[in-house]
Amino acid sequence: MAAKNAALSKTPLHRKPAEQPPQTAANLDRLIHERMRLGIVSALAANSSLTFNDLKKLLRTTDGNLSVHARKLEEAGYVACTKSFEGRMPKTEYALTDTGRKALEKYLNHMEALIQAMKK
Repeated sequence: MAAKNAALSKTPLHRKPAEQPPQTAANLDRLIHERMRLGIVSALAANSSLTFNDLKKLLRTTDGNLSVHARKLEEAGYVACTKSFEGRMPKTEYALTDTGRKALEKYLNHMEALIQAMKK
C-alpha cells in the first residue's frame, strides 16, 4: 500500500494539455465517409439545392438507397429536406446546412492531411 501511495504522490497535479491525436483514418467522420452519403453532401455542396430525382440520377442509385442515406444526413443536421407539391406531383428537395458544410470541410481537410502524411 505504501508503494502505491508513493507512486501516486509522484504524479504531477498540473499536467500539460494532451496533444492532438495524429490524423488517422480511424478519426474520419463515418457519417460522411460512406460512399453514397459523401456523394450526397458533395453534390449539395456544389449546388444550392437538388431534388430527390436529380440526386438519384446524379448518384445512379435507387429510391430506397438514396432515401435511407439522405435521412441519416438529415437526422445528423447535415442536410435539410423540404417537401412540397409541383402541381399534383410531390417534390422533395435537399440542401446542405451550415453544419453539413462545416462537417464536409472538416472531412476534406482530414483527408488532405492523411494524403500529405502518406507522401512523406
